[in-house]
Amino acid sequence: MTSPPPPSSVASGGDETIAGLHSDIIRALILTRLDGPNLASTACVSSHLRSLSTEENLWRDLCSSTWPSVNQPRIQKVISTFPSGHRSFFSDAFPYPDPQPLKLSVSSLPLATELISAVDIYYQGKPICSKVVETEASSDWFLSSPFRVDLFGPNDTASSSTSPIKYGSCNDGTWLKHLEENLSLSWIVIDVARKKAVNMSSERAVWVQRHWLTGDVQVRFGTVMEGDGGWGSSKDLVECGVVVTCGEIRNEGEGMHVREVNMRMEDMDGKGMSGEESLVILQRVMESGRRRKGKGKGKGGKMKYQEFEESKRQMKQMNERNDRILDLICILSIFAVFGATWLLILPI
Repeated sequence: MTSPPPPSSVASGGDETIAGLHSDIIRALILTRLDGPNLASTACVSSHLRSLSTEENLWRDLCSSTWPSVNQPRIQKVISTFPSGHRSFFSDAFPYPDPQPLKLSVSSLPLATELISAVDIYYQGKPICSKVVETEASSDWFLSSPFRVDLFGPNDTASSSTSPIKYGSCNDGTWLKHLEENLSLSWIVIDVARKKAVNMSSERAVWVQRHWLTGDVQVRFGTVMEGDGGWGSSKDLVECGVVVTCGEIRNEGEGMHVREVNMRMEDMDGKGMSGEESLVILQRVMESGRRRKGKGKGKGGKMKYQEFEESKRQMKQMNERNDRILDLICILSIFAVFGATWLLILPI
């Protein structure tokens, strides 16, 4: 029986084999089959592989297949201005933001004047809706009004922009659970001037429910982050929430289509944050550069959202308790004033 070659020979042979492959073969048969993280890791193997795995066309194709919305000409033009083109864009947008971005001093930096949202909705891993929305962020109206971005404008027909979601006969609870597990979202916010991007979606839904009045299904995606307020402040934590509203398709069997999609920023009191406050939060997340790992991001986002809701509930209880104490103090003060007044007017 022939004994296996020593490890050193195997390693040497492996190196010679890789080095001997033609660059076109490595590109066509190896690098094009890798996802983003593995393609980035390949660049660390050798200088030769680094030169091949950092080619712009590889990352352009990878971005296009991951997020169909970036194929729009306006997005392609903006991405071309990033430091390393599509590779820089993928590095910004693929990982989801860390819920605890670094506390940076960004007050001296100018706020974004233009934001572009590249949005993709997937059902069972396949894109059913891709759209780009441009937001002018420098007007006084935007800065002072509650932050909100709608994917479909008043003149858009949402149903014509999305593929239908078909479902078989099943009870409502099973269907809602199915949507929670199979509907995913990517909402990439791009700061045009700063050449930065961040994906503000939790990817997986944090809750799914039917609207009590319309019967439409609402799927919420949310990313919870530290705000600018201190402990006990309503802005201690903030949530960037995206609600996808799905309505039933009439006369077409059992199915649904996406009707509305919007993004809002809320504090712990449930109040919408202003455009200026939201720009500061987005700037902190983009500038911090901290990202959450890809694995488990769906479950982690849901747990963080549940913790956020629990913190909101505790804050509400604390505020109600403080209000009751304040009411009691006011009542006692009124009685004290009346008592003192009554004693003063008594005849001696």
